[in-house]
Amino acid sequence: MATSPQGLLQPLPIPQAVWEEITMDFIVKLPKSQGYDAILVVVDRLSKYAHFMALRHPYSAKTVAEVFIREVVRLHGVPVSIVSDRDPLFLSTFWRELFRMQGTQLNMSTAYHPATDGQTKVINRILEGYLRCFCSEQPKNWHAVLPWAEYWYNTSYQGAARCTPFETVYGRAPPSLNRFVPGESVVEAVAQDLMTRDEALRQLKFHLSRAQDLMVNQANKKRRDVDIKVGDWVYLKIRPHKQASIPVRLHPKLAARYFGPFQVLQQVGPVAFRLQLPENARIHAVFHVSQLKKAVGSKKVEKGLPTELQAEGPTYWPVRVLGTRQR
Repeated sequence: MATSPQGLLQPLPIPQAVWEEITMDFIVKLPKSQGYDAILVVVDRLSKYAHFMALRHPYSAKTVAEVFIREVVRLHGVPVSIVSDRDPLFLSTFWRELFRMQGTQLNMSTAYHPATDGQTKVINRILEGYLRCFCSEQPKNWHAVLPWAEYWYNTSYQGAARCTPFETVYGRAPPSLNRFVPGESVVEAVAQDLMTRDEALRQLKFHLSRAQDLMVNQANKKRRDVDIKVGDWVYLKIRPHKQASIPVRLHPKLAARYFGPFQVLQQVGPVAFRLQLPENARIHAVFHVSQLKKAVGSKKVEKGLPTELQAEGPTYWPVRVLGTRQR
């Protein structure tokens, strides 16, 4: 019998100031346009203001950090926290050490639960739709319209905030591309500008909080709370979506859906738990509660993980790169 997804919705807390907390993600596998074939998307969690930065493959943590500093830190300063998925680049030692030295907290999504960074995923979809409309006949020309895509998004009305991201960040409506009509411009005092800016931020937080409460209420109608504590035994579901990194089984419909049980070692957040996986497991040990099922009684499905997710024998690390080839 089908059941509702486990774990109530846990929205991220609303930031206190613009460009203090951001989200990051990549759009990859784009057709080459002036040598670029990927886009780095950076979004401010409070104002929803975004920057779209073109990248060339192959890019590394160092090159992405240089672009981030040049296009984001230069304008808004170093963020307090960054929310992202578990991309290998974001897990690299260079990336972690760079932001540790700056005092930035890196918050990454749990394994097999990319919805943690849902905001950036939605903007990725919006950006792809915009580029598709303008470049469907000339897909290799997307780099030329990328700055206009950023301007269009940042000056578009946001239903949750009841204003545009541009208004939130700069405290005024975005400048029109049309010619100004003489007599329309009004010069205001600096104090009045600051009061207007503070009032805009207050209204923004109010509307975001109301929209977030509505979203939580609607989402939790189809969810249920599960009581899992440290020390409990749970079964693990590791196939919530198709995985390209795991070989395809001959009969996937008849394959086991849950594995374990495994013991809960730590509660990382309201709906995330760290499990005691086998020592040779090659997956991250923190999972969203929707991927867990509390074990009742002594019945067991499978004692270990599939062989595809286990490292057989010693772990090898490359000593040096002898050569590269790029298509």
